[in-house]
Amino acid sequence: MQLFVRAQELHTLEVTGQETLAQIKAFVALLEGIAPADQVLLVAGTPLEDEATLGQCGVEALSILEVADRMLGGKVHGSLACVEKVRGQTFKVAKKNCFC
Repeated sequence: MQLFVRAQELHTLEVTGQETLAQIKAFVALLEGIAPADQVLLVAGTPLEDEATLGQCGVEALSILEVADRMLGGKVHGSLACVEKVRGQTFKVAKKNCFC
């Protein structure tokens, strides 16, 4: 079956469906020069695991695999990591009672 791989350029691969994603990453590394450890393969926006085969991931003929680079960074643990900093900048305002 044919499979499209979109990295910096679009590539067409002829696969059987039994290939692992690690094998696909190795092939992309040859084509694009991106190390397999730095690649994330996505189908319809969902990241895929290296140990799985294309068939196990539900990849069908003429599917498009997207290759993304791993990015450094991430969120700081907790949604309000800077709460103390913000708390010091907040001013107290007296509550107004309105009897309209």
